[in-house]
Amino acid sequence: MLSPVVRRLPLDNPASRFERFRVEYDEGAPDASLEIYDDQSQTILSENDSPDLGFRFSVNPYRGCLHGCAYCYARPSHEYLGFGAGSDFERKLVVKRRAPELLAAAFEKRGWTGELVVFSGNTDCYQPLEKQLELTRGCLEVCARYRNPVHVITKSALVERDIELLQTLSTQAYAGVTLSIPFLDVDVARAIEPYAPPPSRRLEAVRRLTQAGISVSVNVAPLIPGLNDRDVVPILEAARDAGATGAGIVPLRLPGPVAEVFTERLRDALPLSAEKVLTRIREMRGGRLNEPRFGARFEGKGRYIETVLELFEVTTRRLGLNRREMDTSVRANTFRRPGPQLELFGRG
Repeated sequence: MLSPVVRRLPLDNPASRFERFRVEYDEGAPDASLEIYDDQSQTILSENDSPDLGFRFSVNPYRGCLHGCAYCYARPSHEYLGFGAGSDFERKLVVKRRAPELLAAAFEKRGWTGELVVFSGNTDCYQPLEKQLELTRGCLEVCARYRNPVHVITKSALVERDIELLQTLSTQAYAGVTLSIPFLDVDVARAIEPYAPPPSRRLEAVRRLTQAGISVSVNVAPLIPGLNDRDVVPILEAARDAGATGAGIVPLRLPGPVAEVFTERLRDALPLSAEKVLTRIREMRGGRLNEPRFGARFEGKGRYIETVLELFEVTTRRLGLNRREMDTSVRANTFRRPGPQLELFGRG
């Protein structure tokens, strides 16, 4: 039985749009403890057809995320499981224990030709549960066996555990890593993304990965106008000094209940900055807190946000971080189905 360390924290859980009724507590939400649920899905590869994303296939071994980032766009997906997007998303976690087995089965299908697979398109594939369950590692081992290109997106230093495996993938196929670092101020980071590693630790992960010869980029995401725009240049400079070769940036978007979670966390943790930040967000979203339209949801409009994005572009050119966050141009024809006699990292 899984026995993770349980942290108890009073958290609010906004009503799900699918709920017919809910219980309210006079003194706020009760302490929330970690609960683990098994996902019985029969497939693991998710196919994306969004024009805003630069990849087609992704693997998500976990649903929900213990990092607890207030801005996480994946929160609404928890409602489809019958959970809430607030504390449920952070404490009721769903795991796909058969993820490596299902990925190998997908690679064995005749139609699979070895396209880039992203870990993860939704929730962090290296969140704390991965240390015990090793589902992401198991999937990467499958990719190495089939020589299938991969790109990892995470904000966790746990990715360092799999450096040797990523080196193998980098040599035999392709492996890239993006570290998400939206803040440099540790207090602001802790307020908005309370259980993610501090910024300094993520930068150290960039250094260790690049020293191992792995291609690393840094994603300044989300960009929250009025809160972390002042961090853009120092983050990029620190990333370059740590060895990163690329960078990306995405303005904040707050779909559905994420707006409520983010707004409440912001007002509670950073009351002096909250209204200024919310005003800036509305300015770049046409008076709203979110822009759901394809082609516009990853952009921002208005002079303020446009100035910040221009500063990002100028700085990346100055620092030589011209490669975008994810090098999707890499499509090496390395994929092959191993015979039963081959070792995991043997020759094909």
